[in-house]
Amino acid sequence: MTSTFYLEVLAPDRIFFGGDVQMVIIPAVDGSMGILPGHDAMVTAISIGELKIKIQDQWKIAAISNGFIEVMPDYVIILADSVEWPEEIDAKRAQEAKERAEERLRQKESQIEHLRTQAALRRALTRLKVTKGLK
Repeated sequence: MTSTFYLEVLAPDRIFFGGDVQMVIIPAVDGSMGILPGHDAMVTAISIGELKIKIQDQWKIAAISNGFIEVMPDYVIILADSVEWPEEIDAKRAQEAKERAEERLRQKESQIEHLRTQAALRRALTRLKVTKGLK
């Protein structure tokens, strides 16, 4: 069995990543999921969280928001609504988005608005968490 597989991560505006990796960890809707070479074929939804990619024994971390992953034994394709490397994230803007979302959660909103606000807060918190490694 090979020690790597091909990973391609696509966002609406670009090819975010393409290359051979040792492992990828995604925020699946029911918890974190690790993918290694030779994994059984599957498709699952991705939630908001950290995308972790292991390349040559080094971990690269990105913020990812919603999408799908298709896993085959020798390649993986991720389609995401958004995905960003830490250096691409404006931490000040993410902090402001977090504060706006927290304020909206304190207000009485419809259930759908409440769910949207919770998602906005999760995105902002993930973006802030991912940027912490840059300091």
